Amino acid sequence: MTKNKDAHQELIMEVVTSLCDPESYDRLARRVNPDVPLPSVSTLSDIVGELRTILFPGFFGSPDQRPQTMTFAAGATLDLAARKLVEEIRRGLCFACETAEGQRTAELLAAAREIVFAFVGRLPEIRDRLHLDAFAAYEGDPAASRPGEAIYCYPSIRAMTNHRLAHELHKLGVPLIPRILAEIAHSETGIDIHPGAKIGDRFFMDHGTGIVIGETTVIGNNVTIYQGVTLGAKSFPLDDEGNPIKGIPRHPMVEDDVIIYAGATILGRITIGKGAVIGGNLWVTADVPPASRIMQGKPLETALEDGAGI
Repeated sequence: MTKNKDAHQELIMEVVTSLCDPESYDRLARRVNPDVPLPSVSTLSDIVGELRTILFPGFFGSPDQRPQTMTFAAGATLDLAARKLVEEIRRGLCFACETAEGQRTAELLAAAREIVFAFVGRLPEIRDRLHLDAFAAYEGDPAASRPGEAIYCYPSIRAMTNHRLAHELHKLGVPLIPRILAEIAHSETGIDIHPGAKIGDRFFMDHGTGIVIGETTVIGNNVTIYQGVTLGAKSFPLDDEGNPIKGIPRHPMVEDDVIIYAGATILGRITIGKGAVIGGNLWVTADVPPASRIMQGKPLETALEDGAGI
């Protein structure tokens, strides 16, 4: 028994020594200043929850909220969320720094405050757009009794709340935080939207589960997509050293008034024209003209020639 115990301890020490060897982990992007913690996923989740109470008053937060106290409650909640967000963005900025000199606390704190100030100023516009998303869900789903049901229950609105917040932070150049907000929504809803995706007004994801929307996707207004839809990229182009070239447009552009049914996979920098309808379980890698109706069982070219319906 003692011999087995000694062997076990010896193995543990060998593994720990191997894992702690700098050569084994230097290949990863290490943080320059390990004394500055990473952004907190739980705190960011709390911030989104606090902002949700402001964006949709009466649906989330205290059940005792009254119109007479709304201004006070919203002000206190926004102040709390903003102060916490400053610290999380400071941590995100620190994570992205490549040198210790770039991690001066005072400079990063000032930058984080400026970002949060700009972000807070965009909240009224974000709420207006989310309200349009809620009406799109209500009008697009016969099972919805009122827009408030979509706000309170639908994964589409929950995911789009995170996305519209994350997208604004992404546009402000915030590292890491937008992706965390996207992954929080992904975990909660099964909907995976990269914060870089540009999504127009009145967007509705019916059912939602399994939807994937890539970083450089552009979606117009009044678009509906169903569960399991992928708006993705084809294989990466590589540079001379064999590394993927990043930062180039590689996802679809979906114009206004498009409907994409369940399980469709749309890949590459192609355009789905205004008013097109894409049937379920299709694989689309070529442009689709406006007002086209594409269905299963026919090649894309044939379907377009025949004017096939769903």
